[in-house]
Amino acid sequence: MVMTDPIADYLTRIRNANMAKHESVVIPASSMKKSLSEI
Repeated sequence: MVMTDPIADYLTRIRNANMAKHESVVIPASSMKKSLSEI
């Protein structure tokens, strides 16, 4: 699967998991996503 915007995908996965009241979400790792998670 080719993702054209990994940050939008990252945020959408978090938003969808939150709306579905999941306690966790699995997201493919990258250093940029790790940095965003620390904010």
